[in-house]
Amino acid sequence: MTRLTTSAAGVFVIAVTPFHPDGRIDMESCDRMVDFYLDAGATGLTVLGMMGEAPKLTVDESRDVVARILARVNGRVPVVVGVSAPGFAQIAGLTKMVMDLGAAGVMIAPPGGLRTDDQIVTYYTQVAELIGDVPFVLQDFPLVTGVQMSNKVIARIVNDLPTCVCLKHEDWPGLEKITALRAEGVLNKRISILCGNGGLFLPEEMVRGADGAMTGFAYPEMMVNVVEHFAKGQAERGRDIFDAYLPLARFEQQPGLGLAIRKYTLAKRGIIAHDALRKPGAALSKQCRDEVDRLIARQEKRLEELG
Repeated sequence: MTRLTTSAAGVFVIAVTPFHPDGRIDMESCDRMVDFYLDAGATGLTVLGMMGEAPKLTVDESRDVVARILARVNGRVPVVVGVSAPGFAQIAGLTKMVMDLGAAGVMIAPPGGLRTDDQIVTYYTQVAELIGDVPFVLQDFPLVTGVQMSNKVIARIVNDLPTCVCLKHEDWPGLEKITALRAEGVLNKRISILCGNGGLFLPEEMVRGADGAMTGFAYPEMMVNVVEHFAKGQAERGRDIFDAYLPLARFEQQPGLGLAIRKYTLAKRGIIAHDALRKPGAALSKQCRDEVDRLIARQEKRLEELG
């Protein structure tokens, strides 16, 4: 089993959880989805993230989804599993379960009740002790968690905890945070920084020192191409590709509707069979679906012009 390391780079796609219209998990679509993500060039997958509807799954369902995806991946890329939970017992149980199944590491977001720097550092210190030698991704997503992690706090966690190997950077605005963390003398090791927010700021994040993305978008090939072109020193080509997809990426980032839009687009592309969200979940109006269709058509035209 390959474990996640500080050298993680590229695009770790946040996988959706496919459902049948009646709410059952669609395992066949899980297989197609994994094949699609890997064919698109993903260097890793992240399962049961915030956009994977993890809170809507039972523990048994979570195990079954992770096991199915890991079996399909078959060791080709590392798979990170979100194990954020209100209590340590759940985190410990989920971590042991997914690591026994073959996950490369886990991702942990802070609970919403943390307010002070010391509270945040203490929480992650206790989590690291709890999960032992399991590598973990520190998820910094204050727009959802409500927890503000300063550069100083992140540095304390990274410098004190060897098993913290990656930062999922999802602060907004947050470009200055990447620059500050990459400054000489701030961190005692160079960890992986993978960024979220649907890739909306990916070109700027790459310039600031990010190693890639850990997020979802219905066209992950865009993120893969942008990261690859920046890595090859072809920044302008990367920006041109990014610009072609930007209107749809922007539309997909609407709070409350983003996952429904992503699933609709993935279903339209034939990657998952249905665009269903497990209840409670938002449903798209006909007008919204028409708007997505129009954005996709205009995107295809831009890509043809780009060549």
